[in-house]
Amino acid sequence: MTSFLPAPGEPLPHYVSTAPFDPYSVEAMTDEQVRVNQASQLRLMWWKFRRHRLALASGIFLAVLYLSIVASEFLAPYNLHTRNMDYIYAPPQAVHLFHEGKFVGPFVYGRTMTLDMDTLKRNYTDDTKDVQRLRFFCRGDSYRFWGLFDSNVHLVCPAEGGQAFFLGTDRLGRDVLSRIIYGARISLTIGLLGITVSFVLGIVIGGLAGYHGGVFDLIVQRVIEVLQSIPSIPLWLSLAAIMPATWSPILIYLAITIILGLLDWTGLARAVRSKLLALREEDYVLAAQLMGAKSSRIIGRHLVPGFMSHLIATATISIPGMILGETALSFLGLGLRPPITSWGILLTEAKSVSVIAFYPWLLFPTIPVILVILAFNFLGDGLRDAADPYK
Repeated sequence: MTSFLPAPGEPLPHYVSTAPFDPYSVEAMTDEQVRVNQASQLRLMWWKFRRHRLALASGIFLAVLYLSIVASEFLAPYNLHTRNMDYIYAPPQAVHLFHEGKFVGPFVYGRTMTLDMDTLKRNYTDDTKDVQRLRFFCRGDSYRFWGLFDSNVHLVCPAEGGQAFFLGTDRLGRDVLSRIIYGARISLTIGLLGITVSFVLGIVIGGLAGYHGGVFDLIVQRVIEVLQSIPSIPLWLSLAAIMPATWSPILIYLAITIILGLLDWTGLARAVRSKLLALREEDYVLAAQLMGAKSSRIIGRHLVPGFMSHLIATATISIPGMILGETALSFLGLGLRPPITSWGILLTEAKSVSVIAFYPWLLFPTIPVILVILAFNFLGDGLRDAADPYK
């Protein structure tokens, strides 16, 4: 029987190539593997995120919505404070394209108003002979763009001498659609500013408590328990009561933002603390400590990125929660006050059941609130899955 073993004292045969190994060579791996190995972490997250169709659509929707607040004055058909006293509580007007079988373009019919003397309700009927073509990139109500310069250019305007209320008007004859567009600027930005305050407090306080522990951790946990045990509505009432009535709308807006941030950081701080308690025992944390890294660098550079998917999910859930908080505060009269306009302030017009029964279009501001909350939840699911290193 022939033996394949070498004779005593001879070297073992070597069948592995001694040429330098190129990890990115075509022989070593496919083009797809090379592309994945050379991609950055952000690019890998993007590739995973764009496969989540619903999250991608939600992200595009939110991006368009946040970009629109830059040009609210231009997008709104009317000025925020324009009153049309002849069209109080006017219902929404439908946009038509054809009149008597002929293509006319976007237009609305003129209206006539009659007053019901029994119920004192205004009844509006369309005058099908009065065709009012809509104008685009036109001149209409004057406004001051971001308080910097005066202008009167709008994306869409009613016909000369006509009216176009696509979502109806309120008790003062103000266009509901224009006020929703203006209100988006406050309701959307208050969530971003509030989550910034909440994240700074939650990550810093929770990170220090989880990393160092000891007396500081004990004090932080007791403070969090006290804050979470206080009912929300009485706390809102007390915080709203300390704001002077003489404050300007901007100061009130900033105060509401800080209040929402101060009320929301406790849950995030506890989540960060629990994660850091587990991660601080890892070998790479010990290596960083031996190399002389400071606590702030270890927490911010090594520990926080380890549970970034959890932070992203928390952020996308907290932002709609803050939007709902501002809406609830303003609806109860505890938050923002006119002349500032937000979606919560618009909903104060629909407090009465009789108003809702006769003028249901005043509930239209709830539609963007619902859409934004759903979009943030879908976006959070996609970002969490994309940032999760175990998926």
